[in-house]
Amino acid sequence: MTRSRPRLLLLAMLLALWPSPGWTHDASAWGGLFRSRDYGLTWFQANQGRPVGGALAIAVDPLDSTHLLLGTDAGLLASRNGGLDWEQQAPNTLIGPILAVAFDPAGVRVLAATEHALFRTDDGLYWQPSPTPAGVTPVRAIVPDGHAGHAYLLGWQRILRTYDWGASWDAVGADMPDAPVTALVVAGGELFAVVAGEVWASSDDGSSWQPRQIGLPAGSVQTLGTSADHNSTLWAAGADQVFRSTDLGLSWSPVGKRPADTDTEIRALAADAAGSELVLSTHRGLYASQDGGGTWNLLADNLPGHLEAGPLIYDPKQPGMVYAGFSLLPYGEQWARAADGRSAGSQLSLTELTGAAAFLALLALAAGWTLRWLARTRTEPVQA
Repeated sequence: MTRSRPRLLLLAMLLALWPSPGWTHDASAWGGLFRSRDYGLTWFQANQGRPVGGALAIAVDPLDSTHLLLGTDAGLLASRNGGLDWEQQAPNTLIGPILAVAFDPAGVRVLAATEHALFRTDDGLYWQPSPTPAGVTPVRAIVPDGHAGHAYLLGWQRILRTYDWGASWDAVGADMPDAPVTALVVAGGELFAVVAGEVWASSDDGSSWQPRQIGLPAGSVQTLGTSADHNSTLWAAGADQVFRSTDLGLSWSPVGKRPADTDTEIRALAADAAGSELVLSTHRGLYASQDGGGTWNLLADNLPGHLEAGPLIYDPKQPGMVYAGFSLLPYGEQWARAADGRSAGSQLSLTELTGAAAFLALLALAAGWTLRWLARTRTEPVQA
């Protein structure tokens, strides 16, 4: 009996380590898409049964809230029933990470960006390349402006504008500072961008730009956001602080208190129409406030406990509905790999490969040993 105890322990360990279908539903084990119906107070996984390593881009059909698009580190997924079921879109065309995706106002045409190209569809079935000049990919964001066929593309080195849903593009922003643009939003009929940590605005579809920085910390703005109703209220975040403007960026004021943790990398911000319900996606996860920033909570229930949060959007037709994405691979690394041509899954370090090979070899040896022991126990006579 004493001889078999170590072997039984080894078998138990192997069974414990063996992956099971239930593991894919553990919010702490995967990235993916998460949904809140109460302005970020409670959250639930929206891609149950469809493991996702990284959620990189989210789009909600502006006319049908059950129609969702999710750009992942391994292609584009679509759901027609609010996230209950997902299907891979154009797997032979939209290959690799999908870094940006957007619906047109009618909810039929779609633009989607891979690491190396931009694609468009007019019917959701047939996808074709959208011609873009050099220096655009990898794309950071695609921002429709609410008019049919109109959208802005936040590229790696420049901003583009289309009036025919990606059939052609024009470069804009020639009078902006010569620095990367890291955020782009449309509010109150104007276009706003974060350039070198400062806010710039355009009232003529991006043809000319002016700074809108009064009241903001110099060079420290990380992201921009709009209220759920896309009115003239504009939001900004940076230097561990949230700011609000009610005059389309002509002046800014700090809102509430700072989040509990300093040096927080704030990636996206969502606010309800009244400005009392706020959600921040950060490199530490999601923060939420139900009192206009007076108090902040780092959310944990039903959310990945040790992953970064990235894309964050409101459903335009469902008050209180918020979607947030999480990624196993840090978003900074995701973008760095896209920028230098490496996909998230195609490049592993020598240490990672060596460790994985060693683990598999050990697992194979242990499994073989256990199977041989089980075979012997079946043939050995039972001693009285």
